[in-house]
Amino acid sequence: MGLRSRARWLTAAVASGLRRLRPRRIALVLLVIGCVLATPIVATGVFLRLEDAGTLPAAARTRGNDALWLGHAWVDGRKDDADITRLGILLAGTGIKDLYVHTGPLENDGTLSAELAPKARWFVDAVHSRLPGIRVQSWLGDLVEPEFDGLDTADPVTRDHLTATAAGVLDLGFDGIHFDLEPIRSGSPGFLTLLDQVRAVTTSRHALLSVSAPVIDPFPGLHSVGLVLFDHGKWWAQAYFAQVARRVDQIAVMSYDTAMPTSSLYGGYLAQQTTLALQVTPPGTELLMGLPAFQANDLGHRAAAETVSAALRGVRLGLGRTEPGRADFGVALYVDFTATDQDWSDYRRDWGQSTFSPATA
Repeated sequence: MGLRSRARWLTAAVASGLRRLRPRRIALVLLVIGCVLATPIVATGVFLRLEDAGTLPAAARTRGNDALWLGHAWVDGRKDDADITRLGILLAGTGIKDLYVHTGPLENDGTLSAELAPKARWFVDAVHSRLPGIRVQSWLGDLVEPEFDGLDTADPVTRDHLTATAAGVLDLGFDGIHFDLEPIRSGSPGFLTLLDQVRAVTTSRHALLSVSAPVIDPFPGLHSVGLVLFDHGKWWAQAYFAQVARRVDQIAVMSYDTAMPTSSLYGGYLAQQTTLALQVTPPGTELLMGLPAFQANDLGHRAAAETVSAALRGVRLGLGRTEPGRADFGVALYVDFTATDQDWSDYRRDWGQSTFSPATA
């Protein structure tokens, strides 16, 4: 029997069976089916709620390895010296060490137009001279194939262009390259090859290589389900996350747009994600968990649930349970031009004023 014939037979059999049932029994059958379908959702909710429970560890605070994503205005001519002064005031007393400033977007062939960032060198020089200790990385991003008509990391010519682009950006004085290529599918070999190529360049220049990474499968194999149902690489397998983490100096998890409906579930999700990432990020690679300093309400993001405060609660719980003594760990705020005073207040209150010491954690 073919698949279509089998499906028609099964549908007819179910309909015939329902016709023979009394209304009360039909209601009972539907109730049982509903319970079966709802069980995984309820179980997930309970699991995440438990992940969000517990006392926050006192030592789970900034290690001075935090980062901030900055918009394109800093390199296209819209910012001036007064803005650098205000940025310095904003960063003072925080654990922020890295700035990822948007220098792209990249062309689909991996090249970068110099016209996009005419003040890139000005910004790098201004930060180096007026904000000592702060590193500036060039944030280079693009949409990628096959989900979009974009950049193809499987193409050797495109990878060579990207490698040359990285070298050219470093010539402007940047301290590193920060790739944000989305959505890279879990297991993509071309992306790993690209990282190997660019890492050779950054290492030779004594510069950093960092990447934005999607969240890890909350349940093993979930990335495969996402590809089948939505043809979209929402998650990475934990093993692939580990492969990427071994090839970079920093990996920043885009731990937002999770579709969590409440702050407690989002906090539990971040606690789990922090644990999963810590388990496979090797010593020497800085792991940063993203904080949602932006306001949006759509299918993937509820502003009232995904807050900086809820994210930090989850991050602190996950860090404290998994690897409280890890020094190469931090958080990254996304993004400067949408962050509110409340976001900055929550970051300073819940993550700042560290008494962390690896010897005592």
